Amino acid sequence: MVKLNKIYTKTGDDGTTGLVAGPRRLKHDLRVESYGTVDETNSAIGVARLHMGDMPEIDAMLMRIQNDLFDLGADLSTPETDEPLPYEPLRITDHQVERLEHDIDLLNADLEPLKSFVLPAGSAASAHLHLARTIARRAERLMVALSREKGERVSPAALKYVNRLSDLLFVAARYANDKGRGDVLWVPGKNR
Repeated sequence: MVKLNKIYTKTGDDGTTGLVAGPRRLKHDLRVESYGTVDETNSAIGVARLHMGDMPEIDAMLMRIQNDLFDLGADLSTPETDEPLPYEPLRITDHQVERLEHDIDLLNADLEPLKSFVLPAGSAASAHLHLARTIARRAERLMVALSREKGERVSPAALKYVNRLSDLLFVAARYANDKGRGDVLWVPGKNR
């Protein structure tokens, strides 16, 4: 278990941070940027949850996802190496990805078919879910970039998870807009 007695340690005053395993990294390191953006996604989901009101099914999904995002952060902050660790590192699993797919299918079954791209608008819940979606996409881009760096590894399950997460947040945003009936659609060239 995690035990935090002291919040400030002063060890990061030099611009570095400690990973779960391995040497310290600069705070702008791509791995740190990746799990920091996962944390930002989690915070945006927390704000979206404030607007769930009469949608307890989505709120329950989001609560589970927030916990999963801490798992993803732990996964990213424990770089995979060929060196054995004295403990089993926490990794995202295919089961977590499959759960997202199940939830996407469940929500999408009740949605109005799309006839255009959707603007990130409508209800407060929908707008906040769209914001969380765009942050999740940024996390995904950073994770993909990290996975392409020499000597860095990101598990396929972690990459799948963050990709499915943005899909789920899109579908949940539409669901929060009266199951798609309240979506604000893009009208190409409308204001020319």
